[in-house]
Amino acid sequence: MEKHLTYRLDDYTIDHLLALCGPHDAYLELIRKGFDASITMRDNLFIISDDHGEGKAICALFDALNQMLASGIEINEQDVMYAIHLQQAGKLSRLHTTYHKAIGKTLQGKWIYPKTLGQRILCAHMEKDQIVFASGVAGTGKTYLAVVYAATLLKKGEIDKIILTRPAVEAGENLGFLPGDLKEKVDPYLRPLYDALYDVLGKEGVEKLMEKEIIEIAPLAYMRGRTLDHAFIILDEAQNTTRSQMKMFLTRMGFQSKIVITGDVSQIDLISKKDSGLIHAMRLLKGIEGIGFVELGVLDIVRHPLVQKIITRYEEDEAKR
Repeated sequence: MEKHLTYRLDDYTIDHLLALCGPHDAYLELIRKGFDASITMRDNLFIISDDHGEGKAICALFDALNQMLASGIEINEQDVMYAIHLQQAGKLSRLHTTYHKAIGKTLQGKWIYPKTLGQRILCAHMEKDQIVFASGVAGTGKTYLAVVYAATLLKKGEIDKIILTRPAVEAGENLGFLPGDLKEKVDPYLRPLYDALYDVLGKEGVEKLMEKEIIEIAPLAYMRGRTLDHAFIILDEAQNTTRSQMKMFLTRMGFQSKIVITGDVSQIDLISKKDSGLIHAMRLLKGIEGIGFVELGVLDIVRHPLVQKIITRYEEDEAKR
Protein backbone atom coordinates (compact mmCIF):
# COMPACT_ATOMS: atom_id res chain seq x y z
CA MET A 1 0.00 0.00 0.00
CA GLU A 2 1.34 3.41 -1.02
CA LYS A 3 2.25 5.68 1.90
CA HIS A 4 1.82 9.46 1.91
CA LEU A 5 2.88 12.37 4.08
CA THR A 6 1.53 15.89 3.84
CA TYR A 7 3.21 19.25 4.32
CA ARG A 8 0.98 22.26 4.84
CA LEU A 9 2.15 25.80 4.19
CA ASP A 10 0.31 28.02 6.68
CA ASP A 11 -0.09 31.81 6.47
CA TYR A 12 1.00 31.80 2.87
CA THR A 13 0.54 34.18 -0.03
CA ILE A 14 0.55 33.29 -3.71
CA ASP A 15 3.93 35.03 -4.10
CA HIS A 16 5.35 33.02 -1.21
CA LEU A 17 4.07 29.78 -2.72
CA LEU A 18 5.53 30.67 -6.11
CA ALA A 19 8.88 31.51 -4.50
CA LEU A 20 8.94 28.13 -2.76
CA CYS A 21 7.98 26.09 -5.83
CA GLY A 22 9.98 28.12 -8.33
CA PRO A 23 9.07 29.34 -11.81
CA HIS A 24 6.84 26.72 -13.45
CA ASP A 25 7.39 24.52 -10.36
CA ALA A 26 11.09 24.16 -11.24
CA TYR A 27 12.21 23.87 -7.59
CA LEU A 28 9.51 21.33 -6.87
CA GLU A 29 10.77 19.28 -9.80
CA LEU A 30 14.33 19.42 -8.44
CA ILE A 31 13.10 18.03 -5.12
CA ARG A 32 11.13 15.28 -6.89
CA LYS A 33 14.22 14.21 -8.84
CA GLY A 34 16.56 14.61 -5.88
CA PHE A 35 14.56 12.19 -3.74
CA ASP A 36 12.94 10.15 -6.53
CA ALA A 37 9.60 10.97 -4.94
CA SER A 38 6.13 11.88 -6.14
CA ILE A 39 5.01 15.29 -4.85
CA THR A 40 1.66 16.78 -5.77
CA MET A 41 0.29 20.12 -4.68
CA ARG A 42 -3.24 21.23 -3.83
CA ASP A 43 -3.36 24.89 -2.93
CA ASN A 44 -1.06 25.12 0.12
CA LEU A 45 -0.90 21.36 0.73
CA PHE A 46 1.97 19.20 -0.54
CA ILE A 47 1.24 15.47 -0.76
CA ILE A 48 4.46 13.44 -0.67
CA SER A 49 4.83 9.76 -1.47
CA ASP A 50 6.80 7.96 1.22
CA ASP A 51 7.55 4.70 -0.59
CA HIS A 52 11.30 5.06 0.03
CA GLY A 53 10.97 6.41 3.58
CA GLU A 54 12.13 9.90 2.62
CA GLY A 55 8.87 11.75 3.23
CA LYS A 56 10.06 13.23 6.53
CA ALA A 57 13.30 14.38 4.93
CA ILE A 58 11.34 16.17 2.21
CA CYS A 59 9.05 17.81 4.79
CA ALA A 60 12.14 19.03 6.68
CA LEU A 61 13.52 20.39 3.43
CA PHE A 62 10.32 22.33 2.75
CA ASP A 63 10.54 23.67 6.31
CA ALA A 64 14.11 24.88 5.82
CA LEU A 65 13.36 26.58 2.50
CA ASN A 66 10.21 28.13 3.96
CA GLN A 67 12.22 29.56 6.88
CA MET A 68 14.64 31.18 4.43
CA LEU A 69 11.79 32.82 2.55
CA ALA A 70 10.18 33.96 5.81
CA SER A 71 13.50 35.60 6.74
CA GLY A 72 13.40 37.64 3.55
CA ILE A 73 16.03 35.57 1.72
CA GLU A 74 15.31 34.96 -1.96
CA ILE A 75 16.05 31.42 -3.07
CA ASN A 76 17.11 30.20 -6.48
CA GLU A 77 17.76 26.89 -8.22
CA GLN A 78 21.24 26.55 -6.77
CA ASP A 79 19.96 27.16 -3.23
CA VAL A 80 17.41 24.36 -3.63
CA MET A 81 20.04 21.99 -5.03
CA TYR A 82 22.38 22.82 -2.15
CA ALA A 83 19.60 22.23 0.38
CA ILE A 84 18.86 18.84 -1.20
CA HIS A 85 22.53 17.84 -1.01
CA LEU A 86 22.75 18.96 2.63
CA GLN A 87 19.63 17.00 3.56
CA GLN A 88 20.96 13.88 1.86
CA ALA A 89 24.22 14.31 3.81
CA GLY A 90 22.34 14.80 7.09
CA LYS A 91 23.51 18.42 7.41
CA LEU A 92 20.35 20.38 6.62
CA SER A 93 20.55 22.27 9.93
CA ARG A 94 23.54 24.17 8.52
CA LEU A 95 21.52 25.67 5.67
CA HIS A 96 19.92 28.64 7.41
CA THR A 97 23.07 29.61 9.33
CA THR A 98 24.86 29.91 5.98
CA TYR A 99 22.69 32.94 5.19
CA HIS A 100 22.95 34.37 8.70
CA LYS A 101 25.20 37.32 7.84
CA ALA A 102 25.38 39.30 4.60
CA ILE A 103 28.82 40.15 3.23
CA GLY A 104 27.69 43.20 1.28
CA LYS A 105 24.92 44.84 -0.69
CA THR A 106 24.41 45.39 -4.41
CA LEU A 107 23.99 48.84 -5.87
CA GLN A 108 20.24 48.09 -6.06
CA GLY A 109 20.15 47.38 -2.32
CA LYS A 110 19.96 43.57 -2.47
CA TRP A 111 21.94 41.84 0.28
CA ILE A 112 24.71 39.47 -0.80
CA TYR A 113 24.98 36.36 1.37
CA PRO A 114 27.40 33.45 1.38
CA LYS A 115 25.31 30.67 -0.12
CA THR A 116 27.11 27.55 1.04
CA LEU A 117 28.87 26.37 4.16
CA GLY A 118 32.26 26.68 2.45
CA GLN A 119 31.48 30.25 1.43
CA ARG A 120 30.45 31.11 4.98
CA ILE A 121 33.78 29.75 6.26
CA LEU A 122 35.59 31.86 3.66
CA CYS A 123 33.75 35.01 4.77
CA ALA A 124 34.57 34.29 8.42
CA HIS A 125 38.26 33.95 7.58
CA MET A 126 38.26 37.19 5.57
CA GLU A 127 36.86 39.01 8.60
CA LYS A 128 39.28 37.40 11.05
CA ASP A 129 42.58 36.90 9.21
CA GLN A 130 44.97 39.26 7.43
CA ILE A 131 45.86 36.76 4.69
CA VAL A 132 43.42 34.17 3.33
CA PHE A 133 44.11 31.39 0.85
CA ALA A 134 40.88 30.30 -0.86
CA SER A 135 41.34 27.31 -3.14
CA GLY A 136 38.57 25.50 -4.92
CA VAL A 137 37.04 24.44 -8.20
CA ALA A 138 35.50 26.83 -10.71
CA GLY A 139 32.16 28.38 -9.78
CA THR A 140 32.51 28.26 -6.00
CA GLY A 141 32.29 32.05 -5.69
CA LYS A 142 35.66 32.50 -3.99
CA THR A 143 36.79 35.41 -6.17
CA TYR A 144 33.35 37.04 -6.26
CA LEU A 145 33.03 37.04 -2.46
CA ALA A 146 36.55 38.43 -2.03
CA VAL A 147 35.81 41.33 -4.38
CA VAL A 148 32.41 42.03 -2.77
CA TYR A 149 33.97 42.05 0.69
CA ALA A 150 36.76 44.39 -0.49
CA ALA A 151 34.21 46.77 -2.04
CA THR A 152 32.16 46.71 1.17
CA LEU A 153 35.22 47.64 3.28
CA LEU A 154 36.04 50.43 0.84
CA LYS A 155 32.51 51.86 1.13
CA LYS A 156 32.83 51.76 4.92
CA GLY A 157 36.16 53.59 4.79
CA GLU A 158 38.04 50.72 6.44
CA ILE A 159 40.54 50.51 3.57
CA ASP A 160 41.93 53.17 1.22
CA LYS A 161 42.23 51.16 -1.97
CA ILE A 162 41.56 47.86 -3.72
CA ILE A 163 44.27 46.19 -5.78
CA LEU A 164 43.36 43.37 -8.17
CA THR A 165 46.11 41.28 -9.70
CA ARG A 166 46.75 37.96 -11.37
CA PRO A 167 49.40 36.26 -13.46
CA ALA A 168 48.52 37.37 -16.99
CA VAL A 169 48.34 35.12 -20.04
CA GLU A 170 48.68 31.77 -18.32
CA ALA A 171 51.72 31.48 -16.04
CA GLY A 172 53.92 33.99 -17.90
CA GLU A 173 53.72 37.77 -17.96
CA ASN A 174 53.71 37.85 -21.79
CA LEU A 175 51.62 40.97 -22.31
CA GLY A 176 53.79 42.76 -24.83
CA PHE A 177 52.17 41.38 -27.95
CA LEU A 178 48.69 42.45 -26.85
CA PRO A 179 47.38 45.80 -28.18
CA GLY A 180 46.66 48.81 -25.98
CA ASP A 181 47.93 50.22 -22.71
CA LEU A 182 48.41 48.21 -19.51
CA LYS A 183 44.76 48.39 -18.51
CA GLU A 184 43.60 47.25 -21.95
CA LYS A 185 46.08 44.37 -21.94
CA VAL A 186 44.99 43.08 -18.53
CA ASP A 187 41.24 43.80 -18.67
CA PRO A 188 40.17 40.61 -20.48
CA TYR A 189 41.69 38.51 -17.72
CA LEU A 190 40.02 40.43 -14.91
CA ARG A 191 36.44 40.40 -16.22
CA PRO A 192 35.10 38.29 -13.29
CA LEU A 193 36.57 40.81 -10.85
CA TYR A 194 34.99 43.72 -12.70
CA ASP A 195 31.59 42.03 -12.68
CA ALA A 196 31.70 41.72 -8.89
CA LEU A 197 32.80 45.34 -8.47
CA TYR A 198 29.99 46.53 -10.74
CA ASP A 199 27.46 44.64 -8.61
CA VAL A 200 28.43 46.58 -5.49
CA LEU A 201 29.75 49.93 -6.74
CA GLY A 202 28.18 50.28 -10.19
CA LYS A 203 30.07 50.70 -13.47
CA GLU A 204 30.34 54.49 -13.23
CA GLY A 205 31.45 54.29 -9.61
CA VAL A 206 34.15 51.77 -10.46
CA GLU A 207 35.42 53.86 -13.38
CA LYS A 208 35.66 56.98 -11.18
CA LEU A 209 37.52 55.07 -8.47
CA MET A 210 39.92 53.68 -11.07
CA GLU A 211 40.61 57.17 -12.38
CA LYS A 212 41.54 58.19 -8.83
CA GLU A 213 43.63 54.99 -8.49
CA ILE A 214 41.55 53.93 -5.49
CA ILE A 215 40.83 50.74 -7.44
CA GLU A 216 43.92 49.49 -9.23
CA ILE A 217 44.50 46.60 -11.59
CA ALA A 218 47.90 45.24 -12.49
CA PRO A 219 49.57 42.05 -13.67
CA LEU A 220 51.47 40.31 -10.92
CA ALA A 221 54.91 41.36 -12.22
CA TYR A 222 54.01 45.02 -11.51
CA MET A 223 53.71 44.31 -7.77
CA ARG A 224 57.47 43.97 -7.36
CA GLY A 225 59.11 46.60 -5.17
CA ARG A 226 55.87 47.98 -3.70
CA THR A 227 54.61 48.12 -0.12
CA LEU A 228 50.83 48.26 0.14
CA ASP A 229 49.34 49.87 3.25
CA HIS A 230 45.61 50.26 4.07
CA ALA A 231 44.70 48.16 1.05
CA PHE A 232 42.71 45.07 0.15
CA ILE A 233 44.77 43.05 -2.32
CA ILE A 234 43.29 40.15 -4.29
CA LEU A 235 45.48 37.74 -6.22
CA ASP A 236 43.31 35.70 -8.59
CA GLU A 237 44.31 32.54 -10.53
CA ALA A 238 47.10 32.05 -8.00
CA GLN A 239 47.63 28.44 -9.05
CA ASN A 240 49.63 29.83 -11.98
CA THR A 241 52.12 31.76 -9.87
CA THR A 242 55.60 30.40 -9.39
CA ARG A 243 57.09 30.02 -5.92
CA SER A 244 59.19 33.16 -6.35
CA GLN A 245 56.18 35.15 -7.58
CA MET A 246 54.10 34.07 -4.60
CA LYS A 247 56.88 35.02 -2.17
CA MET A 248 57.24 38.40 -3.88
CA PHE A 249 53.49 39.01 -3.70
CA LEU A 250 53.04 38.02 -0.06
CA THR A 251 55.90 40.28 1.03
CA ARG A 252 54.17 43.34 -0.54
CA MET A 253 51.76 43.43 2.41
CA GLY A 254 51.82 46.63 4.47
CA PHE A 255 50.08 47.82 7.62
CA GLN A 256 46.29 47.69 7.95
CA SER A 257 46.01 45.59 4.78
CA LYS A 258 44.29 42.36 3.88
CA ILE A 259 45.24 39.85 1.21
CA VAL A 260 42.99 37.23 -0.35
CA ILE A 261 44.56 34.67 -2.68
CA THR A 262 42.24 32.58 -4.84
CA GLY A 263 43.01 29.70 -7.15
CA ASP A 264 42.05 26.29 -8.46
CA VAL A 265 44.81 23.70 -8.12
CA SER A 266 43.07 21.49 -10.69
CA GLN A 267 43.72 24.12 -13.38
CA ILE A 268 47.46 24.74 -13.16
CA ASP A 269 48.93 25.91 -16.47
CA LEU A 270 52.57 25.79 -15.43
CA ILE A 271 54.79 23.28 -17.23
CA SER A 272 55.43 21.55 -13.90
CA LYS A 273 52.48 21.57 -11.52
CA LYS A 274 54.90 21.07 -8.63
CA ASP A 275 56.17 24.60 -9.23
CA SER A 276 52.82 26.19 -8.34
CA GLY A 277 53.33 28.96 -5.81
CA LEU A 278 49.83 28.41 -4.47
CA ILE A 279 50.37 24.76 -3.59
CA HIS A 280 53.79 25.51 -2.08
CA ALA A 281 52.55 28.45 0.01
CA MET A 282 49.52 26.56 1.36
CA ARG A 283 51.83 23.81 2.55
CA LEU A 284 54.61 26.09 3.81
CA LEU A 285 52.53 28.65 5.72
CA LYS A 286 50.11 26.36 7.56
CA GLY A 287 49.85 27.12 11.26
CA ILE A 288 50.88 30.79 11.12
CA GLU A 289 48.47 32.92 13.12
CA GLY A 290 46.67 35.47 10.98
CA ILE A 291 46.76 33.31 7.85
CA GLY A 292 43.59 31.38 7.02
CA PHE A 293 43.04 28.52 4.59
CA VAL A 294 39.73 27.59 2.99
CA GLU A 295 39.04 24.73 0.58
CA LEU A 296 35.81 24.98 -1.41
CA GLY A 297 34.46 21.87 -3.09
CA VAL A 298 31.79 20.69 -5.49
CA LEU A 299 28.98 21.40 -3.01
CA ASP A 300 30.02 25.07 -2.96
CA ILE A 301 29.48 25.60 -6.68
CA VAL A 302 26.98 28.38 -7.27
CA ARG A 303 26.63 28.05 -11.02
CA HIS A 304 24.26 25.87 -13.04
CA PRO A 305 23.73 22.45 -11.34
CA LEU A 306 25.28 20.77 -14.39
CA VAL A 307 28.61 22.38 -13.48
CA GLN A 308 28.71 20.29 -10.30
CA LYS A 309 28.17 17.12 -12.30
CA ILE A 310 30.75 18.07 -14.92
CA ILE A 311 33.43 18.82 -12.31
CA THR A 312 32.64 15.62 -10.41
CA ARG A 313 33.15 13.57 -13.59
CA TYR A 314 36.44 15.31 -14.33
CA GLU A 315 37.65 14.71 -10.76
CA GLU A 316 36.72 11.03 -11.03
CA ASP A 317 38.58 10.79 -14.34
CA GLU A 318 41.68 12.47 -12.86
CA ALA A 319 41.59 10.08 -9.91
CA LYS A 320 41.52 7.07 -12.25
CA ARG A 321 44.51 8.36 -14.17
